[in-house]
Amino acid sequence: MPVPVGGGMAGPSTFDKLKMGAMMGGTVGVIIGFIFGSVNIMRYGAGPNGVMRSLGQYMLGSGATFGFFMGIGSTIRTETTTQQAMEAFARAQRRPLVMPRQKYRPS
Repeated sequence: MPVPVGGGMAGPSTFDKLKMGAMMGGTVGVIIGFIFGSVNIMRYGAGPNGVMRSLGQYMLGSGATFGFFMGIGSTIRTETTTQQAMEAFARAQRRPLVMPRQKYRPS
């Protein structure tokens, strides 16, 4: 059996992070949609669609919207390990160069 290349464990791929963000965002969106939809149905009534259909529309719309943006956000947040990114991070983390203070000499 061949030995796998690349000694360490690999983290989740970008697509896995997209799916995970979309699932988390969708879950939060459905819960928020349930709360918001329930309050609106209690205040204004269900309308011609009925309670369950109106509540489902609130939950589906909120879940899809929040899941979409959370998935995109988690994909954008994916950290890269390219050499250029590592050098930029190292430059940003080094100590700032501070010039010594010179004595004031009036002329």
